[in-house]
Amino acid sequence: MSNKLKVVTIGGGSSYTPELIEGFIKRYHELPVTELWLVDVDAGKEKQNIVFELCQRMIKKAGIPMTIYQTLDRREALVDANFVTTQFRVGQLSARELDESIPLSHGCLGQETNGAGGLFKGLRTIPVIFDIIKDVQDICPEAFIVNFTNPSGMLTEAVFRHTNFKKFIGVCNIPVGMKMFISDVLGVEKDDDLSIDLFGLNHMVFIKDVLVNGISRFDYLLEGIASGTLKASLVRNITELEFSSGFLRSLRLIPCSYLQYYFKQKEMLAIEMAEYFKGGARSKVVQQIEKELFDLYLDPELETKPPQLEQRGGAYYSDAACDVISAIHNDKQTEHYVNIPHHGHVNNVPYDWAVEMTCLIGKTGAVPHPRVTTFDSKVLGLIHSIKAFEIAAAQAAISGQFSDVLLALNLNPLIGSDRDAEILARELIIAHARYLPAFAETIEIFDRK
Repeated sequence: MSNKLKVVTIGGGSSYTPELIEGFIKRYHELPVTELWLVDVDAGKEKQNIVFELCQRMIKKAGIPMTIYQTLDRREALVDANFVTTQFRVGQLSARELDESIPLSHGCLGQETNGAGGLFKGLRTIPVIFDIIKDVQDICPEAFIVNFTNPSGMLTEAVFRHTNFKKFIGVCNIPVGMKMFISDVLGVEKDDDLSIDLFGLNHMVFIKDVLVNGISRFDYLLEGIASGTLKASLVRNITELEFSSGFLRSLRLIPCSYLQYYFKQKEMLAIEMAEYFKGGARSKVVQQIEKELFDLYLDPELETKPPQLEQRGGAYYSDAACDVISAIHNDKQTEHYVNIPHHGHVNNVPYDWAVEMTCLIGKTGAVPHPRVTTFDSKVLGLIHSIKAFEIAAAQAAISGQFSDVLLALNLNPLIGSDRDAEILARELIIAHARYLPAFAETIEIFDRK
């Protein structure tokens, strides 16, 4: 049996890569990665060169026998890979800026994984994910793909609905942040058993129970958050607004921070519109953080992940991916919160849905946790509406049809007007034309009119 453990990271020039390296370094005793390959496209070559040098320094400082390579040839990198991680952004941050600013220019929410912005990120990304899957099936068919490219839920839905690849797991940092908050406020010790019943869709998850050493602490946690004595943990890329105490007590669930876009639409839109009219959206902030990070990465004396990376908005993505890889490699059968198809395990949502929920992960991948068999009926309506949107989005990415984009937008509750949907569909397709090859015929029709 080979002792080689090879990981390929697609999107190697990402500013998150040093966190991934840090994750592999601190887990080397249980996850002895021998080869790590960073892969990017030509547009990301300069960033990948910078990240590669920093990662080399980090590995040298750690004193572990991991060899790191970089390439722009994905197929070369995939030979004999055991795990493939994906962390890329089609069109880079300039595309994100369009995803945010174009909807806001029409008075609609502009956010990179929700609403129109989330749709168009998905339309650009799904075909690339499919190409990666084809290469994996051809070159290293036994490898798992651990995806933390957004919109993770939409991508997972597309993969399991439109390909026959089964070893795809979608990872998100939101549940990780929620677990860290819960562990902190409950004073969970290292040897305690913390288990969380989490369910929903990506960026739309709810917690319905929290157990410490088998004893539920949910009521204490919910009342603490509702009363304001416990401050819920929010991600850095979303404005911090607290859910009302009456809402939380009546819901009897703990919603993730992204649910502000649905339960606080008016406030979130007002905040984003104010930022837009001041001359920028979140993408502007992220571009500045990226610039500062890469300036730091260039320092030949830097040998560790800089703390400023946590300001980037996706902290713990890479850590979550490392935990999933270790659980598979070591057949741990441990609890994680990931995107997978539930295959009928959840008794009150359609059999073929990909969902985000508490799972157990071992050598065969992720399976739903036996304790989470039902999604709370109070939020099923919202979950159904977003799943219909995700399914329509996956179809639009494949078909390249304007009508399919219109359907997806109109199904999304953050759009609010069929007229806005038509305007946004047209403007965003044109704006992202170079990254939407499936829409060439649609764009040609636009040009003739």
